[in-house]
Amino acid sequence: MLRSYALNRVLQALVTLVLVSLVVFAGLRALPGDPAVALAGAEADDAAIEEIRRAYLLDEPVYAQYFSWIGRALQGDFGESAQTGLPIGEIILGRIPVTLELALLSLLFAALIGLTTGVLAAVRRGGPLDWLGNGISLFGLSIPNFWLGLMCVLVFAVGLGWLPASGFVPFTESPLGNLERLIMPAFVLGSGLAAVLMRQMRSSMLDALNADYVRTARAKGAGEWRVVAVHGLRNSLITVLTILGLQLGTLISGAVVTEQIFVLPGFGKLMVDAVFTRDYPVIQAAVLVSAAGYIVVNLLVDLLYSVVDPRIRVRGGTA
Repeated sequence: MLRSYALNRVLQALVTLVLVSLVVFAGLRALPGDPAVALAGAEADDAAIEEIRRAYLLDEPVYAQYFSWIGRALQGDFGESAQTGLPIGEIILGRIPVTLELALLSLLFAALIGLTTGVLAAVRRGGPLDWLGNGISLFGLSIPNFWLGLMCVLVFAVGLGWLPASGFVPFTESPLGNLERLIMPAFVLGSGLAAVLMRQMRSSMLDALNADYVRTARAKGAGEWRVVAVHGLRNSLITVLTILGLQLGTLISGAVVTEQIFVLPGFGKLMVDAVFTRDYPVIQAAVLVSAAGYIVVNLLVDLLYSVVDPRIRVRGGTA
């Protein structure tokens, strides 16, 4: 049953990825103007434009261009950057670890703050903890990331001098320096997600704590925190896992604003720079990779559902 459920989800993910690749490929070619002229530059001569056209197979039929591009992409070959001439695969591999580390640290912040306050707010509904949790949620939902990031730099970097204002140090070079430069961006990026998690966790926990099986557990003499942790929390995680999966995919795809504010050489900044320089091969590859990451993360979340709630596995296998 589990194997059938997993195979069904993997096939759906593969179909989605194929459709995404078609949309990405067609979207860039639907842009106005001649791609060869855009890649070569406005002042390039006819010979340079023709060379670009041959190099990027723009003189071939559209379907041949697509199959050539997707075939090389499946082997990790996305071509070369039109601006730097460097292999796009190497550029992306150099940027993804920065964004991935930022995304995971942001997710850790969001889970610690959002899930904890959500559970406490549900258990102490109407009390001070509930008011505090709702206040934190309102703050996270109302404050734009760019404003919060600038305020963090102004207060903690410029005013107090506790943390560096920008830049990035690899973890392998200096773990402490790496953490010092990522803690502010991770907090800024995770604040909105923490607010969403808190609201959803509170709502799911209230539904679970009012269910019949919880009342039965209490009637049998189960302790309150056992009821909350075993019966309430586990049955509230399905919706929360959905949000985590969607948000993690979004964060990995590129925390554009946060990376720009803190000058982090991540995947989001790569996409912004490629758009400004009209580096179409990089844009095409970056969008495909980000979409693939989003699909893979959601596939893993779907598979995790069956671990949290076996009923999903059974329905998925018989559907």
